[in-house]
Amino acid sequence: MKRLFGAAALAATLSAPMAMATETVVWWDFLGGGDGVRMKKLIEDFNAANAGKIEIQATTLDWGVPFYTKVQTSAAVGEGPDIMTYHASRIPLAVSQGTLTEITADDMGKMGLSADSFAAETWDAVNVDGKQYAVPFDTHPIVLYYNKDKLAEAGLIGADGLPAGLDGLDNFTAALQKLKDAGNENSIVQVTADGNFAFRTIYSFLCQQNGSIGSDGDWIPGDNAQKLSNAVKVISDWVANGYTPSYTDYPATVALFTSGASPFMINGVWEVPTMADLHAKGELFEWGAIELPVLFDRPCTYADSHAFAIPNNVGKEASPEKHAAVLEVIKYMSDNSLFWATAGHVPANKAVTETADYKAMQPQATYAKLTANQVFDPKSVHAGVASALFDAAGNAFTAAMNGETDPDSAVAEMKAALDALQ
Repeated sequence: MKRLFGAAALAATLSAPMAMATETVVWWDFLGGGDGVRMKKLIEDFNAANAGKIEIQATTLDWGVPFYTKVQTSAAVGEGPDIMTYHASRIPLAVSQGTLTEITADDMGKMGLSADSFAAETWDAVNVDGKQYAVPFDTHPIVLYYNKDKLAEAGLIGADGLPAGLDGLDNFTAALQKLKDAGNENSIVQVTADGNFAFRTIYSFLCQQNGSIGSDGDWIPGDNAQKLSNAVKVISDWVANGYTPSYTDYPATVALFTSGASPFMINGVWEVPTMADLHAKGELFEWGAIELPVLFDRPCTYADSHAFAIPNNVGKEASPEKHAAVLEVIKYMSDNSLFWATAGHVPANKAVTETADYKAMQPQATYAKLTANQVFDPKSVHAGVASALFDAAGNAFTAAMNGETDPDSAVAEMKAALDALQ
């Protein structure tokens, strides 16, 4: 009897459902401030929704070069995370270093995503040589913030409640002069102490002239030098005419706008939470944000994308279960990126931006149309945030914006620095 009982017990044990172990997903990001707060909430929500199945174990590292260096060195010895945030603009360099794993069409199908899920430029930014290396999570461009009360006083608000009469360089200059004549300390604030940051605006105005930076071995080709000089001159003229202050750093720029000293500010969408929080506390005027005005030939605005990438952990291939869990994480984040939009970013997944909830979100829904008119960094190992391209721009354009040198000389300096890159 004991033997029969033992056999029956063994059979019952083998036929009973086995408890599944929780699959852990090691996550690295570089998100601080309002971005970090919101991402932590998304991670907490994912873990709660997938309790007992998948758990994200998240670590936030320093933004910029420290993050990307750690990813590269860690993946090279099989010690990278299972998933990480990545700037689309940095993908060409990562691919050249063998740091990223390709994301296949089958992977995308399992997440219910495809090229059609994203704006054309956003999708192109995560592809190199016909292969996809990340899934876009957002687009984060620069925008024009405005003080609605000051613009209304100057007659620069249209019937739709949005700024009017700003397109065309002459019209925009006239608007700035009108605001100056009305007694505003500064008509517009733009970071002028750091040409690296200001390059976002300059690059936008270059693209508005149908110009381009070029790429490795062919930097600033043809008439692009003149177009780039024209773009730099826009800001140097603002400084010379007293529309924007010289050598103004990032914090001072935000302070000048939020204090009401300037009716306009050019900055990233990531400052939307700052404005929203101040306004909610009754400490800010009526404000908004729109796509950059068309000062030249066509609408175009600089943008980058936070994306999700999978490192190529050398010697440590992910199990099918691990890979499936990573795809579940990416799908969840994409499907729930409406919350991410409260940080100012435009969700990359068009299914989210087409919802009624997103269209009711202001000012995000107003400037979201710029995803049809955006320009990303050139595909180069020297491009992207915290890159040699941005450093070359910063070194050349800071002096030019502030009248210490002329735009043509600054462009020549930038080109020489880029041509020297190996």
